[in-house]
Amino acid sequence: MTTVEPPAFARELLRWRTARRVSQLELASRAGTTQRYVSFIERGRSVPGRAVVLRLAESLELTLRERNALLLAAGYAPAYPESPLEASQLGAVREALGGVLEGHLPYPAVVAGPRGDLVAANAAFEVLTEGADPALLEPPANLLRLALHPRGMAPRVLNLGAWGRHIVENVRARAARSPDPGLDALADELAGYVPPYAPDEDYLGFAVPLRLRCAEGELRLLTTLTSFATAVDVTLAELQLEAFLPADGPTAELLRERAARRG
Repeated sequence: MTTVEPPAFARELLRWRTARRVSQLELASRAGTTQRYVSFIERGRSVPGRAVVLRLAESLELTLRERNALLLAAGYAPAYPESPLEASQLGAVREALGGVLEGHLPYPAVVAGPRGDLVAANAAFEVLTEGADPALLEPPANLLRLALHPRGMAPRVLNLGAWGRHIVENVRARAARSPDPGLDALADELAGYVPPYAPDEDYLGFAVPLRLRCAEGELRLLTTLTSFATAVDVTLAELQLEAFLPADGPTAELLRERAARRG
């Protein structure tokens, strides 16, 4: 007897369904088809049309890049373009991002790519780079490395154990959801910069402010992440806006005073 290996798309669909811990029945329900059809696809007995591939990919909550890869595995052209951020068709987006960064002043805000590479930042970003090795800021600067590297922000982070573990766990969670050897390698590197951390009895999780020393004193900052949830371009879908907010009055006042001195 000979065993016929299922085609590439069938293997990829099964891999993603297993990774998402979704049963054939649940996937079929989400995609508006039947469990039997999903089973036939995964066994290579049925070849789905392009629209079905897209429905399955969306039902599995794949990123646009991953949806394109699934289409290619099924023998179809990618559905979502990947435009350079400097492309003319993204001019309105660049202008909007610039307006958001400027509007967040006097507080720091940055735009980063999928692995934490710096894309843009506002003038208040300088409070995060204060004293950092210039080599860490050379393009493409990585914000996650800057945050934890001993020649970056790390010497000024007063709660480096908790904050660093928070960053590393977020990177690992992202890599687990969307496998990427580059993210795995980055997480391993970052983990090497983080000192041991043992939560005390009052531990409530990692939703704690970043405690950062600067020339004028201590900053306590919370962060928010925003993404283009309805983007249909891979580049835009992978961008994240990270905005830092003061966690207390003294931090807000200190950042306002720094902004006034910058003019």
